[in-house]
Amino acid sequence: MIKHKRSRNRRRLMAEINVVPYIDVMLVLLVIFMVTAPLITMGVKVNLPQEKTGGLASPTIESVVITVDEFGDYYIDVGKDKHQPASDQILYDRVRVVLDYKPETPILVRADHRVDYGRVVRVMAIAQKAGAPEVGLITVPPERREP
Repeated sequence: MIKHKRSRNRRRLMAEINVVPYIDVMLVLLVIFMVTAPLITMGVKVNLPQEKTGGLASPTIESVVITVDEFGDYYIDVGKDKHQPASDQILYDRVRVVLDYKPETPILVRADHRVDYGRVVRVMAIAQKAGAPEVGLITVPPERREP
C-alpha cells in the first residue's frame, strides 16, 4: 500500500483579508480631503469693520445674512443664487418671503469696511421695508495688541 503524503503537505487556504492596503488608501484619501477642504469654501470675501462690543448669544433661530462687498454689490444667503449679486428688488423679495414664513427671523448685514455707508443704510432700509422689525450689523472684534 502506498500512502499519499501529498494530502499532508498541502497548504491550507487562508480565509483572512489583508486590510493593510485598504488602510494605506484610506490614509491617503484622508490627507487629500484635509488639504482640499479649506480650499473649496465658497463665499463673498469682505473685510468686516472691527468693533469692541459685547457678543450676542447664539440665536436658536437661523438668521438671514445680507452681505455688501467692497464694490457695493448685495448678496443674500437665501435662495439658489447665493453667490450672485442681488438687485434691490430681489433682496426685498427674498427677505419678504423669509419673514412671511418665519416673522421672528433675524436679519443681519455683513458689510466690508471700505463700502460706502449709504449702501449699508440702503440694505437696512430694504430689509425694514420688507418687514424686518430690526436689522443687525455683523462686526469682528479688534485684534488684541500686546503692550
